[in-house]
Amino acid sequence: MKVSEVMTAPPVCVEPRVPLAEVTRRMAEYAVGSVLVVEDGVLHGIVTDRDLAVRGMGGGLDPQAPVDAVMSPRVVTVGAATDLEVAYRTFRRAGVRRLAVVDAGRVVGVLTIDDLLLDVFRRLADLLGPVAWSVLQEPPGPPAGPEAPDEP
Repeated sequence: MKVSEVMTAPPVCVEPRVPLAEVTRRMAEYAVGSVLVVEDGVLHGIVTDRDLAVRGMGGGLDPQAPVDAVMSPRVVTVGAATDLEVAYRTFRRAGVRRLAVVDAGRVVGVLTIDDLLLDVFRRLADLLGPVAWSVLQEPPGPPAGPEAPDEP
């Protein structure tokens, strides 16, 4: 499986001079915990909700301060066509919670630990499905509910 199959796309991006207040608004609007800082197609950094809380407003910065004042310039990237197993190892080695996903030098998505957890859950469901059927001795189907008629 490739990174592109489980990544979140498109990524939420801002330019380096965007005010912290606008970054916070976009994070809330898109329900994300990080935003990539990109200018003219070049990845400059990443800012997380923690960066905003600790180094931004929590650090006494004005809400109109630019996002590049709090962003982390070190962004770990992975290719969109990269095998997902390589991404797992990249997370482990880098010790980060988010990877920017690039394709032909352009940012195309974000891969998060949450994305990998969803992948793990899907794999477990695929694995456990046949096991559950054999243990229960019944084929898969919709669960019987209170409105379901009793079988004869």
